[in-house]
Amino acid sequence: MMDKSLLQELSQRLSALIPAASGLKDELRSKIEQTVKTAFQEFDLLTREEFESQAQALERAEARITELEELINKLEKRFDRNGA
Repeated sequence: MMDKSLLQELSQRLSALIPAASGLKDELRSKIEQTVKTAFQEFDLLTREEFESQAQALERAEARITELEELINKLEKRFDRNGA
């Protein structure tokens, strides 16, 4: 999971290691942030929001699977009673 504040903090810390003029330092921090962001994307990391969204979708899918399993069990019982 990639957190935007983590990305900003990391780029600020890296740019703080390099003594430079204020304008150059801001530009360097921006480039470092973009480079780190690109590297994170190559690792297929998710943002917190993307992770939460996927987790919610998974919870809904699991709930629906449970509902369908219960429905199948009820139908099987009804079929066994009527068909036997």
